[in-house]
Parts: sequence; structure tokens; C-alpha cells
Amino acid sequence: MTQESHDIVNQLDTLFERFNKCDEPGLVVAVAHQGEVLYRRGFGMASLEHGVANTPATRLRIGSTSKHFTCLAALLLAEDGKLDVDAGIRTYLPELPLLAGDPSLRQLMTHTGGYRCYLDVTLLAQGVATLPRGGVLAAEVRQRDVNFPPGERMIYCNGGYNLLSLAIERVSGIPFETFLKERIFDVMGMVDTESVADDMRIRPRMATQHVPDGKGGFMRGLFPSWEVLGEGGIVSTVDDMLRWLAHLRGPKRVGSEASWRQMLTKPHYSSGAEGVYALGLMLTPHRDVETLHHAGGVFGGSCQMLTVARHALDVIILTNGAAANPIELATQIVDIVLGDAILGAKPAAPLQTAGHETLLGKYHSRVSGTYCVIDDHDGQVNVSLHNARQMPQPLIETEAGLRVEEGAGGTLLIKPRTSTAASRVTAIELVDCGHAETLERLPDHAPSLSDASAGLTGTYHGHDAAARATIAVTNGELTLTMHGVAGSVGYRLEPVADDIFTFDPVGQMAVMRGVLTVERSGNEVTRFRIDTSRTRNLTFVRERCDS
Repeated sequence: MTQESHDIVNQLDTLFERFNKCDEPGLVVAVAHQGEVLYRRGFGMASLEHGVANTPATRLRIGSTSKHFTCLAALLLAEDGKLDVDAGIRTYLPELPLLAGDPSLRQLMTHTGGYRCYLDVTLLAQGVATLPRGGVLAAEVRQRDVNFPPGERMIYCNGGYNLLSLAIERVSGIPFETFLKERIFDVMGMVDTESVADDMRIRPRMATQHVPDGKGGFMRGLFPSWEVLGEGGIVSTVDDMLRWLAHLRGPKRVGSEASWRQMLTKPHYSSGAEGVYALGLMLTPHRDVETLHHAGGVFGGSCQMLTVARHALDVIILTNGAAANPIELATQIVDIVLGDAILGAKPAAPLQTAGHETLLGKYHSRVSGTYCVIDDHDGQVNVSLHNARQMPQPLIETEAGLRVEEGAGGTLLIKPRTSTAASRVTAIELVDCGHAETLERLPDHAPSLSDASAGLTGTYHGHDAAARATIAVTNGELTLTMHGVAGSVGYRLEPVADDIFTFDPVGQMAVMRGVLTVERSGNEVTRFRIDTSRTRNLTFVRERCDS
């Protein structure tokens, strides 16, 4: 090992030393540079229950990092002449409803198909209760509406990838897991990698997924489905994933050159804007280098897979409940290994709150349901959308507008509109996937509980969610209770303006957050709609007995 490599290893040890604990779950990390394994270590516990530590041989879920394997599987069938990725999904799953159009398999791969996601809808309606077998497809077939017409924009959709997996099964005639094993994993020598459809199965050397219980301990993390397929079912090790990353940026053993060109082709939306999410892989710059990556998250675990192909730098981080952000950690690894001389200028500094106080506030579109909060976070202007649970994102000032750090949908821009009278920002123009919409500033003061709840309490039915919803005043709070197919879940409603509420989870069964907008006919509440980061205009209609 050279002195430079030794120094890098020391820096990586420092970066990860906080996870080296015997009383908490942890992570496994591996880094390869220029064809040599530079770093390969486990931290924390694979199983607190059995006192087993994480090691490089520990198998963990990679979550949504599985998605590009699903895309490649479909392209392999296309190479066989058995499947057309530009055909509509109903060609292979005719039981799906024809709604705003028939999204192609390719559009499902790029999350531009427009379908709602079974996972988002069922988590909303029943929390983390496990769907019965067949429930995933049933949830997709049940939908009467979509998030958007195919190709218009991008909203992340796990359900689309589950449908892709079912199409692969029907065309190939074998289980999805078997197809991946025979056509990809066996060919690559990835002997510790497989697709596992649920968290009830006991697999050799696999880490337990840990979820905080809110009391200083942990619960077992279980995905609420028996049918996790191409959206996030793969289990692997850092060694197998390093082998795959080298293949990803190097000569191919699986897939033709034409297939791999498609894998790395960015989509275009109906606005003409270009996205960054190709076929299960994201291509984004980090400073002056191009990165190819995809993260993953499961209940009690997370992952980041990243390669900087030009410099043969491969990074894989797998966690089983560590209080860690693998995306940030992987970026820090890139900074440490490549250094400023290669990476060039550091990212632009976030917009400072000082001098931009008039921008802070809450904004909403009654047309689309989009809800945006711009606030101060440690002296910086941050933005969050749809009352989502993710950390607020900093804004970067550019000539085109205020840019949010690029996500899966590409660049998100905010353009303030001011009142000439007081230079007060009265509205913002939000540009997402190249489509612009206006969000009006909401009042600084929210309605009182009595005003907000007037005419709202009662029972509602949501067809697409397969759920009944009850709104009530309980112990001085406005509450929303959902009764879904497999369970019930509660939320706290917080009024932010007339007929506009945010909702937040109550209890361990609930995980979703979002915005509820009331619709009235005259003074009577007739329905409400729910909008989250991955679901749009999910409607609940008042049951007539409450009129």
C-alpha cells in the first residue's frame, strides 16, 4: 500500500468509526479504485438479537438499487426477441386498466409512466400492515386515476417496477428470482446475491434489519409485502456488488452494447426537459466528475451504489439500521479518494437566509395540490415539498432561478414573484421536469381548530386506496384514521390555511406524511384529496350518511 492509499484508508476509518459499536446495528462498506480494493470493512452489529457483528461477508438488502437489474432483465428478453420495452405494459398485463394512456415498459423503468405506486397508497391507507398475497397487483388494477399522463414528468414509482417484474415472469415462463439468478447472477459469479420476495424468509449470513422503537431499542424491520420483486428485492454483499460495479463501467459479460446504451440513456419529458434517471440508474455530476449511481431503502436498512467510471472508483455501502445516510457517506468517500485536484471546484454555497427573509413561508397550488415550505435551517434557506419526511433541501442561487439539488427527476427550480408594493414574495413559480406551475403564498396564521374542523368531521371512502377514512376531533386535536385492506393507521391533521391541512403519522404503524385539501359544494364538504411526494389527487368521497 502506498503512503497515499494509507492516508486515504485512515481518513475512511475516521469517517466510519462512529458506526463501530457493539450495541447498535451498523453497515458494511467497500471501495475499489483503479481495479484494486482500497477499503472493505464492516461496522456495528448484523444482529443485536444474536450478538453477531457485520463483516464484509454479511449479506444485506440493497433495496431500490435492485431496479437496474430489473431493467437489464427486460432488455435481455428483448435481445431474445421475446419482449418489446417500448410496448405498453398492458400488452403483457392486460388486466391493468386503461387510464390516461398505456405506459410503455421503458416509461415504467424511468418512472415516467404516470401510474400511482401500490406501496405509497397502501402505506397511506393501512400503514406497515402486510398486504395479502396478490395485493400488489390488485392495488394497481384498482386505480381509476393516475399521477400524470405517460411521459409528462417523473414521479418515483415502485409499483411500476413490480409490474415490470410480472411482465418478465409471464414472458420468460419462470419466476422473476430465477430469471435474475440464471441470466445475471450466475453469469457474473455473484454467488451471494439473490432476489428474496419477503422478509419472513431466513437466509444464510443475512443481517437483520433494525428499526428504532422510539424507546431507545430496536424492532425488526419487515417490508409490508410478500411480493417484493424488481422494485427492491435483491440481497447481496459488498464483494458481489464491487464485482458488479466493475462490470457496470467496464467490458460487459451480461447484456449487449445496444442494451447498455439504453440502460444509460436519459429520458426526456413532454416539456422537452431532460431527466437524470435512466433505466434504473441515475447519471449526475458531482463537482467536475460524472457519477453513475442508485440508492436503496428498506424497512431497517439502506444502500448506496456509486461509480465514477472515468476514474475507476467504485463505492458500495449497505446498512441494516445504522443512523447513517449512505448517499452522503458515498459522496464523502468520493471527495476523500479523488481529492480537489481531480474534482475541481466545490459545490456552490447554499442561499443564506439573511437578505432573503421575504421568501420564507408556505406556498400551495389548489390546482395540482403541490405544497411547498421555504424556511430557515441553520441560517440557510431550505425547501421541502408535500410535507415529506425527507430532510429539507438547500437552495442554490443560479441565473435560471433558485435550484434545488438534483434529485431523481432532475433540476427543480423556484422563481419568486414579488409584490411591487413591499417587495414581499406573494407566489413562487415551481419548475419541475420542465413544467412550471404557480404556488400562492398561504396566510402566515393558520385557522383555529374550531374553524378548520367545521363541517369536516365524518367518514369518507377512497376507492383507489381501498380504504375508509374518519376525520374527528380527539382530545383537542384533529385526527384522520384510515381503515385499509389489512389494517388501520392514524394521523394528526394540522390546518395551514382554509381547507388545507398537513398530516403526520401517529403511532408505530404510520409512516406517511402529506397534504389534505378539502373540496366543498357550497358550504358542504363533499370530498378531500390527498397529495404526497409520490401520489397525486387520491380522492376520498364523503359517505352520504354523514351529510
